[in-house]
Amino acid sequence: MFVGLGLHDDHDISERGLEEIKAADVVFAESYTSMLSPGSLDKLAARSGKEIELLDRAAVEDGSRILSESGSKKVAFLVAGDPMSATTHVDLRLRATKAGIETVVVHNASVFAAVPGLLGLQHYKFGRTTTLPFPQEGYSPTSPYDVISENLSRGLHTLVLLDIDAENSRYMTVGEGLHLLLDMERRQAKGLLSDGTLVCAVARAGSPDCVLRAGAVKELATMDFGPPLHSIVVPGRLHFVEEDALEAFAGWNRGKNPGLR
Repeated sequence: MFVGLGLHDDHDISERGLEEIKAADVVFAESYTSMLSPGSLDKLAARSGKEIELLDRAAVEDGSRILSESGSKKVAFLVAGDPMSATTHVDLRLRATKAGIETVVVHNASVFAAVPGLLGLQHYKFGRTTTLPFPQEGYSPTSPYDVISENLSRGLHTLVLLDIDAENSRYMTVGEGLHLLLDMERRQAKGLLSDGTLVCAVARAGSPDCVLRAGAVKELATMDFGPPLHSIVVPGRLHFVEEDALEAFAGWNRGKNPGLR
């Protein structure tokens, strides 16, 4: 049983999802692909009367314990957002199916729908999503820049997810992400991004204190968006309704920052 928890806290779970947890013999959760607000899993455990075991990335990707328990027990695997948004979870479901284990998915809200909706951008005008990883020694890929380039060539928006290092409680901020993209621009030099490029940022999508901003890279890169999780959108060609939405919902000053590349 894959159960989506939604975007913010324990109250975002659906009634069906909560009932499935109550009926489960074993309940696992993960927080490396996304996460809820602090304390949410403890509150969910109290509401459901079930102990929830948080698994690290290695345990989820290995999957052997989850599959072993599922052979003879009803197992609920809890995921922030929608459970089928991550390739790891799709792979786990495929392995369960191949092992003859019946799987059920309880869907919930996802950042893939929430971020465009909050900003007032049209969902069907988004191209491929990309993720900005924390750079490491000998590892600083520019593939996110290539995805943005491909999308922009077709006039499409790009949702840029920011890295999560849950084991070290490290969550990439909007500022860190924009500086990484500018560094990729310096290396690739295709003229996609500059200090004056229009970008959008969303912090804590789905929460009561969600923050939305649209403006120049140099402006958003210095803003404090508060606690995680943060996301970035690099807009493609904007419809006039989308332009109006960014002004109304995300504080875009069209006259000050027309967003021309």
